[in-house]
Amino acid sequence: MATVKRLLLSEYFVLFLSVAYFAALAPFTPGLATADNLGNVLATLLPLFIVAMGQTLVLISGGIDLSVTSIIALCSITGAAIMNGDHGWLAGHPLAVPAALAAMLLVGALVGLANGVAVTKLKMPPFIVTLTGMMFFSGLAVWLTQSKNIGNLPAAFNRIGGNTVIAFTITVLLGVVAHLMLTRSLWGRWLYAVGHNARTSLISGVPVHGVVIGAYMASGLLAAVAAVMYTGQTESGSPVLAQRLLLDIVGATVIGGTSLFGGRGKILWTLYGVLFLKLMDNSLNLLDLSHFTIMMVKGAVILFAAVMDTWRTRAPA
Repeated sequence: MATVKRLLLSEYFVLFLSVAYFAALAPFTPGLATADNLGNVLATLLPLFIVAMGQTLVLISGGIDLSVTSIIALCSITGAAIMNGDHGWLAGHPLAVPAALAAMLLVGALVGLANGVAVTKLKMPPFIVTLTGMMFFSGLAVWLTQSKNIGNLPAAFNRIGGNTVIAFTITVLLGVVAHLMLTRSLWGRWLYAVGHNARTSLISGVPVHGVVIGAYMASGLLAAVAAVMYTGQTESGSPVLAQRLLLDIVGATVIGGTSLFGGRGKILWTLYGVLFLKLMDNSLNLLDLSHFTIMMVKGAVILFAAVMDTWRTRAPA
């Protein structure tokens, strides 16, 4: 029993589970272990991991960011509106792609800033702030585009998300930076401290408001980067881009081991959670299960992860 408990509480449990899951299903799932399929899994894993990294930072701070999918959609249409080849604001201009990228990152950072300020300065619950933000910015994206996609994007932009090598390189760099920020920087130590106990951290001299705002801004920026990749993959700006991904984003983060109660989490854990969720999603689709069945399985797995989170939180050190 003690061995099972140590395994379940191990920070590598989800990684072991992913390997075991793949090994168990590969012989019985046609196409699962093929190079083409694994390439598709990697292509969908990368942007999900990027936005989940931002969610990890916010969860460690003791909050939650439900607005990330709306940020992705809003950034997507913003960038597309600038560089669209038909009637974009900078159509055909050599600076169209750099300007679009800058605008997308700016939008993500500003929404993150608004979320952070509302949580810290206005003392509003993170759940309400980001849920409201999700509804507002999702509606804004649909209203601005009249529910239409914006296509005809420059090939140079599409390669950022469509080229797996480029996307992989960007993801690795961001993952390393996020990991170092959490483990080697003063801000990272402050973030964990705030997540454990914000009041005690404030008394100890930690700039709690600045730390929390930074986490939400980082989440917004990473959602914007994910928007670049998703938009490049689909080759169009969409007002409903990533609309159904919120469960995957939060779920993968929690499955990896980041605590819903704050103060606990790692970028590597989130990578493990994203890997397991995408492998499960992919294998269930290859088994030709219905969308509703897949959602039920995902929900059960995420519920189990939440129960494990509670167990870890209550377990003696």
